[in-house]
Amino acid sequence: MIGGVGPESTIDYYKNIIAMYRERQRDGSYPQFVINSIDLKKGIDFMKADNLTAMADYLLEEILKLPRGGAEFGLIAANTPHIVFDDIAPKSPIPLISIVEATCAHAKAQKLKRLALFGTRYTMQADFYPKVFSREGIDLVVPEPKDQDYIHEKYFAELVPGIFLPETRAGLLAIIDRMKAGSDIDGVILAGTEIPLILRGESHNGIALLDTGKIHCQAAVNEMLS
Repeated sequence: MIGGVGPESTIDYYKNIIAMYRERQRDGSYPQFVINSIDLKKGIDFMKADNLTAMADYLLEEILKLPRGGAEFGLIAANTPHIVFDDIAPKSPIPLISIVEATCAHAKAQKLKRLALFGTRYTMQADFYPKVFSREGIDLVVPEPKDQDYIHEKYFAELVPGIFLPETRAGLLAIIDRMKAGSDIDGVILAGTEIPLILRGESHNGIALLDTGKIHCQAAVNEMLS
């Protein structure tokens, strides 16, 4: 697993993978996996500079270290780096599980048809989520620009450093309520793996909340036990 992007969600991935594995493997065993925790600042700097080539090269360099530790497949424990997933997956020495593909399969199974996309500004404004979801006939809508700014700023200023404030939770839920009223959404993709740390729970006012990190972890455990 490529972790550290960011650290708080990597901790959540670690706990979820162990819990999900032990729930299904009732012999008292624990899963064995490798975490390469990389430098979040490097990734953010590449995104700010819109240098996706350097971002892809950096991630691939770090992924190459995983099989040396015995990994047979891998995952990147974050959404935004998946902006270059299609570039790096074919070059990876081990299969990679996409958080986008896993989330799309989950949404399809839940029969969701119109979803809001919450994440960093890079994620909300890129096409790597819509490209996958459109193949399944699922519409994605993003918050209006001022709400995108709010989510992006709170994400990096508070959620990534592990600061979870009730007023920020209320602000995010208010955006969901506005989008339910204005865009007729039936779910929200929490496409920033720190967002579910402040928006705990599977729904809000009848709107499904898709925890992309947890969905990704379940896909990893499925692969471990396959």
